[in-house]
Amino acid sequence: MSTKLNMFVKFLIGALLSAAAFWVLENHWQHALGILPYALFLTCPLMHLIMHHGHHGNHDTAAKP
Repeated sequence: MSTKLNMFVKFLIGALLSAAAFWVLENHWQHALGILPYALFLTCPLMHLIMHHGHHGNHDTAAKP
């Protein structure tokens, strides 16, 4: 598969997911607001995993004499 076609497919999937998310949020706004406090607590561990993804062991970076 060529790179341009691959990028187009990714863009198309992203656009469809965005449209579906907009439709769900517009039709179920009250439910989405009810889930918001739980989503905040669920994003904390997810952000921790994402933010510390590149920290694999090199904790001893200080210069040794």
